[in-house]
Amino acid sequence: MRQLERAVIIVAAAMSMGSEATGMPLAKDGKAVCAIVVAADAMAPEKTAARELSDYLGKVTGAQFGVRGEADVPADAAQIVVGPSARTKRLCPGVDWSALGQDGIVVKTVGSRLVLAGGRPRGTLYAVYTFLEDVVGVRWWASTETHVPRKATLDVPDLDVTYTPKLRYREAFYRDVTQNPLFAARLKCNGHFERIPESHGGHYTVLGWCHTFYPLLPPDKHFEQHPEWYSQINGKRVHQGTQLCLTNDEMRKALTQEALGWIRKSPAAGIIDISQNDWHGQCQCAKCKAVEQAEGSPSGPLVRFVNAVAADIEKEFPNVLVQTLAYQYTRKPPKQVKPRHNVVIRLCSIECDFAHPLDSDANAAFRDDIKGWSAIAPNLAIWNYVTNFRNYLLPHPNMHGLAPDLRFFVRHKAVSVFEQGDNGSSIGDFVRLRAWVLAHLMWDPSGDADALIQEFLRGYYGPAAPHLSAYLDLVHEAVRRWGDKLRCFNSSTAFLTPDDLRKASALFAKAAEAVAHDPVLARRVRRERLPLDHVWLLRYASMKVRSRLTGSPGLPIKDPAQACEAFIRAAREFDVGNYREGRPFAAYEEHLRGLFRPPAPPPAACKGLSDDRWLDIQDNVFDLHGVGRWVQIVDDATASDGRAARMPGGHPEWATQWHVLPEILGAKATWRCHVVVRCEAKVRTKRGPAFTLGLYHTRTRRDVARKTVSLEQAADGKYHDYDLGVHALEPGMYFWVAPPGNAETVGAVYVDRIYLVRQK
Repeated sequence: MRQLERAVIIVAAAMSMGSEATGMPLAKDGKAVCAIVVAADAMAPEKTAARELSDYLGKVTGAQFGVRGEADVPADAAQIVVGPSARTKRLCPGVDWSALGQDGIVVKTVGSRLVLAGGRPRGTLYAVYTFLEDVVGVRWWASTETHVPRKATLDVPDLDVTYTPKLRYREAFYRDVTQNPLFAARLKCNGHFERIPESHGGHYTVLGWCHTFYPLLPPDKHFEQHPEWYSQINGKRVHQGTQLCLTNDEMRKALTQEALGWIRKSPAAGIIDISQNDWHGQCQCAKCKAVEQAEGSPSGPLVRFVNAVAADIEKEFPNVLVQTLAYQYTRKPPKQVKPRHNVVIRLCSIECDFAHPLDSDANAAFRDDIKGWSAIAPNLAIWNYVTNFRNYLLPHPNMHGLAPDLRFFVRHKAVSVFEQGDNGSSIGDFVRLRAWVLAHLMWDPSGDADALIQEFLRGYYGPAAPHLSAYLDLVHEAVRRWGDKLRCFNSSTAFLTPDDLRKASALFAKAAEAVAHDPVLARRVRRERLPLDHVWLLRYASMKVRSRLTGSPGLPIKDPAQACEAFIRAAREFDVGNYREGRPFAAYEEHLRGLFRPPAPPPAACKGLSDDRWLDIQDNVFDLHGVGRWVQIVDDATASDGRAARMPGGHPEWATQWHVLPEILGAKATWRCHVVVRCEAKVRTKRGPAFTLGLYHTRTRRDVARKTVSLEQAADGKYHDYDLGVHALEPGMYFWVAPPGNAETVGAVYVDRIYLVRQK
C-alpha cells in the first residue's frame, strides 16, 4: 500500500498494543467484546478469513471469538464484519468495489464496527492478514515459525485503508513458500507454483508454464513428416537445439489446435504459455530472416506468430491470455508489431548484473528493453532472477537491488512478477529472509527494504541480528568493491577477499555467542552460516596455494576433510534439498569430499621445483558443464590421482574447463601451461581431430591459445602432455577441452590434470 496508508496501520499497531490504548475494543481482560460476522453467502476464502481471524485473535488475547452469521448479530452491534457483504457495503459507501480486482483490501473502522473485506476471491483474506500483521503484530516468518504477541486487552484505533496491489501476480519462488500453500497465502503470494487451494483464494495457473514450443509440437511426433515446421539452420531443417519456423502458417494452425486442446481441459487457468525453447537456434529461413530484419529483433517473428495464435484462441476463449517470453535472443522489443490485447510479454533478466539495480548503467541494455516493451505491451510480466543457479549454497549479495528493481518494474507497467529464488534449497543465502522481504515488497513495492530486512533480522534471530546485519553489509560492500558482474550463474566467490572471509567468520561467531542461551535461535544462526562455511571449503585449496606463493596468513581450518564432513552432516540435518537447480545435494557430496583427496604425485616436469613454482589443477576443481550428459568424473587407474573427467567423443562442447582464479594468482603472473589429456579413440581412420583444447579470455572474447590434437597423435590411448605455451594469466581466462563431435572416430576424451609452471 502507499507509504501513508502503511504508516496509518503501523501507528495503529503501536496504539493497539500499548498500555494506554484507546479505540474500538476487540477484547478486554481475555474476553471478546465483539463478534466476527460473515455473510451466509460468503465465498470459501471469506469464510477461511473469518476462521483465521478468530484463531489468531484467540491466540493473541486468550479470548474466544465466535464466527456468526449476519442474521444473528444486529447491524449496530460491536462486530468485525468479514467480506464484501451488503452490510459491509452500507458501512463503506465510498468504496469502489469493482476497482479492487481479485486482491484489493478494505480495512476500516466505523464506530464500533471493524470492516475487513476486499475483492474476490482473495481480497478479504488479504485484508485479514494485513490487519493481523500490521495492526495486531502477528508475524509469519516461515511456514513453521510464527510470532504471536500476547495481549489480553486489545483495542484498535480508527482505520481507513483501501488498497489494490499494482502487481496482480506475485510469486516468491522459494521452497518454503511453494511447498506450504497456507504460508504462501499469508505472504499474499498467488503464483503458479504456490498451489494455494480454493479455500484460501486459489492462485494463478499458467498452462505449460514456459518453453512450450516442443511440448506443443514435439519433434519426435512431427519432424519426420513436417521438417518445414522447425528451424532452418545453415540451409537445413533441424530440430535438435532449435525452435519452430514462426512464419509457417501450417505449423501455426497445428500448434493453435494443440493449445486449444490444453485450454479445453483447464479453461479456468486463464493463461496459456506459448514460448520459445530454452535455447537459441531460431529459424534462419528467408521468410523468418526477412521479418526479423524488418522488426530489428528476433522478437519480431515471435510476436507476430503469438499474436496470430492469440487471435484464434480469443474466438473460443475470449478471456484467456496468451503469454510468451522476451528471453535471451528475443529480449529486445520489435520496431513495428505490437502485442495484442490478450498477449502477455514476460521479460526475463537472466543476463543482468545483480550487484547493481536493473535501472542502472550497469544494466543499460535491459533498462532499454523494459522501456521498449513497456511502451508497446498491454500486459507486461517480469521473470526476475534473485539467486545463484550455479550453486544455491554460496553467498549472493543482491539484496540491495530487490526493492529498486520492483519499483522499476511497476513504473514500467508490469502487472506480474516471478521472483525466481532458491526453490530447491533450504540452506541457501538467507532464503527465509529473502522470501519474506520479497513477498512484502511485491505486495507493496514502495516499502522500505532496509526496514523490512532489519525487522526480519530482529524478529527471527533476536540478539544475533546486529551481527548478521553487519555480515550482510560486509558481503554487499565486497561485491560492490569487486567491480565485476554478479551473474545469476556465478561460480566465483572472488569478490570475498581472505580478509572479508575472516571478518565474516568473526561476525558469525559473535552472532552465535549472542544466542548461545537459546537453542531455537542458535539453530537458526547455525543454518545461515552454512553458505560461509561452504566458501571456506571451496576456497581452501586456492587459499592454501595463495598462502604458499605469497606468505599470506594461514587458514582457520585445521582439518579440511573433517570440516567437510561437518558441513555435509549439517546440510543433511537442515534438509538441504538441491545444491543447484535440479541437482540433489547427495550428488554434490562426492565433489566436496573430492576437494580434499590426497595430492597426486607431481608431473615429471615439476619434480624438484619449489612449491611456489608450479600449480596442479585436478579433476576435483574442474568446472564441468553438462554433467552426466557431456562429462562426468570417473575412476581411472592410469590417471595421476586415480580420477579423470570423461567426455563422450560424440559432442563438441567445451565441457571440461578450469577458470583462472584471482584468489590464487593475485596480480598478473606468467606461467607455462600444460594440459594432460588421454583419448580413447575407436579409430576408423587416423586422420582428423581427436580433441581440441585452449585458453579463452571472456573479457576480450578471443582465444589466447588453441590447439587441435589429431587422431594420429592421440590414438595410442595414453596420457600425453600438450603444451599451450607461455601466457600471462589473469582472471577472466579459462582453460577448456572439447571432444571432436564424432563418436565414430573417438569413443571418449579423458582429462587428468592441468598444471602450470611459473616462469622466472
